[in-house]
Amino acid sequence: MEKRVVVTGMGAVTALGNTADATWDGVKAGRHGFAEITKIDISELRVKIGAQVRDFEFGDKRAGRRMDLFTQYGVTAAAEAMAAARLESGENIDADRLSVYVGSGIGGISTLEKEIRKSEVNGLRKVSPVLVPMIIGNMLAGQIAIANRAKGSAIDIVTACSCGTNAIGEAWRAIRHGYADAVIAGGAEAPFAPTCFAGFVNMTAMSLSTDPDRASIPFDKERDGFVMGEGSAILILESLDFAKARGARILAELTGYGSTNDAFHITQPSETGEGAAKAMRLALTEAGLQPGDISYVNAHGTSTPLNDLFETRAIKAVFGDDAYRVPISSTKSMTGHMLGAAGAVEAMFCVKAINDGVIPPTIGHRVRDEALDLDYVTEGSRRIDVRCALSNSLGFGGHNATVIFQRYED
Repeated sequence: MEKRVVVTGMGAVTALGNTADATWDGVKAGRHGFAEITKIDISELRVKIGAQVRDFEFGDKRAGRRMDLFTQYGVTAAAEAMAAARLESGENIDADRLSVYVGSGIGGISTLEKEIRKSEVNGLRKVSPVLVPMIIGNMLAGQIAIANRAKGSAIDIVTACSCGTNAIGEAWRAIRHGYADAVIAGGAEAPFAPTCFAGFVNMTAMSLSTDPDRASIPFDKERDGFVMGEGSAILILESLDFAKARGARILAELTGYGSTNDAFHITQPSETGEGAAKAMRLALTEAGLQPGDISYVNAHGTSTPLNDLFETRAIKAVFGDDAYRVPISSTKSMTGHMLGAAGAVEAMFCVKAINDGVIPPTIGHRVRDEALDLDYVTEGSRRIDVRCALSNSLGFGGHNATVIFQRYED
């Protein structure tokens, strides 16, 4: 018998704040985390605005010297989520039944670039002996597992900007089919490294705006690209039976997951939105829901000309007439695009929306695009009864992932 899966804890590190609550408070208030980039030298680059994490200090200084920043973000968010869930390996969960499913699209790129520059100046003998375990993407899962004594599966998923959503969805399947009692699930990213950042700039995928209020403007006619973000978000997922048995506070139920690929282009989404539409349909089928049951859609909404158009087409294909009824917003208008962590933080916002009865807005929207005619919640946060929330993530390589959260009912 397939198990029901619930959310019992959440943690986050973002440009809006270094906790889940601080991040959510910023999003509810319609406040963005954009400013001129200071972490790297941008003097040669056309892109000037980013969503950088501020005032972050990793707690364990000694351990932190062996972690790239993306791992530090993930371990920090996981610690907050575990504390919120009041879950502790060896105390109220068997270590062998606690797993980790997380994702990062780029991994330890900052450390890699730093060590390459060092080797060019000082020679190869000066390369750090912990270079490899700092840069490999799986170390996010490994370090989170070590920090939380999670001895079940520890798996990193690399599906570009769909990482976080795929990690949460695959964790849902692992619990649903009995392979774990609880999973630490989400994503982390720290992409502010000179060469990496320049690659995104030269791809012409990022906004050239120098006005932080007009940089990430999803669904606006003048949108010209995304704003790079960074950070982490982690959700604690548990089987309903296990959560109830230990008296956990249940925040929401995860009921649907869909994952597809466009098989079309390495960076451009399919212009029909077919792959994204199929992911949404799969998630709805898994959840036993109809499109009219969805209270809120957290869109991938990158503020790129093609994504926002094609995702709107996908939503219309799935929702039909209900597409004009359901509120849709892009929280990337405030967090920036956190790449491999984006789906995880947006999943967190869906859970928060269900608990608070608040739909976060799409901020910065001023100019209507005639081709984008849905309700993008552009006039500030909206208070409504949110029973079911759907979140989309689309990634380079054609990856599409959708998760659905519902209000928990016994």
